[in-house]
Amino acid sequence: MSSCSSRALTLLSSVFGACGLLLVGIAVSTDYWLYMEEGVVSPQNQSTEVRMALHAGLWRVCFFAGREKGRCVASEYFLEPELNLVTENTENILKTVRTATPFPMVSLFLVFTAFVISNVGHIRPQRTLLAFVSGIFFILSGLSLVVGLVLYISSINDEVMNRPGGSEQYFQYRYGWSFAFAASSFLLKEGAGVMSVYLFTKRYAEEELCRAPPQLLRPRLSTCSGLSAQYLQPRAWPRPRSASDASSDVSIQMSQNYPPAIKYPQRSVPHPHLSTSPC
Repeated sequence: MSSCSSRALTLLSSVFGACGLLLVGIAVSTDYWLYMEEGVVSPQNQSTEVRMALHAGLWRVCFFAGREKGRCVASEYFLEPELNLVTENTENILKTVRTATPFPMVSLFLVFTAFVISNVGHIRPQRTLLAFVSGIFFILSGLSLVVGLVLYISSINDEVMNRPGGSEQYFQYRYGWSFAFAASSFLLKEGAGVMSVYLFTKRYAEEELCRAPPQLLRPRLSTCSGLSAQYLQPRAWPRPRSASDASSDVSIQMSQNYPPAIKYPQRSVPHPHLSTSPC
């Protein structure tokens, strides 16, 4: 049963690690972290005219409404003079979110390293320490990513709170599916890290038990037992001798050491009423 649970942990940690690596890779390489729309509200019929709409990622900004519709520019060049960004606050949002970019990149590097180490540890389970190292890398990758997400959200909130108020100004923003992929990747990587560390503790305990003297162990009769868990349960330890066992041993030794009885030859004694006279 213990070997079956180890195999389940191995499979789950690999699946969680692969999914976490895939999701954070897609999130970093796509441009749908943030959607923003700006426009004006008509005071007559309260209709909204969208003058600018964009979706932004860590590396590019793409416009899908307004004068710059259909144009994508790199993030470090979004402040070009020919770009018709409506307000200064929108420019500040796109500028401040770049401070969160290094953390998802570090997270991507750490989760890739953890995934490689984890698979090497699964191929060679006798190297127990690899499971622990991969678990630590998975956890560090998740922590780095969540720091980047917090900075990303806080930068946007700060700029939105500082926007000038006005009934005629229209502004709306929302987070995209790339941001959702990054958040989901955090949960998967933390789960993979916890399972990898727990798998290390199980393998280490089995190795310590396998180092016990073979004469004190009996083979485990289980269909799920592997080579690393061949001997898991000790045989019955010698039972302490009771007082009855000791007294029986003493009686046996005394009976063996006691000298045998001496047998003397028997003599025939004549009956007093019977006499023998000579003829």
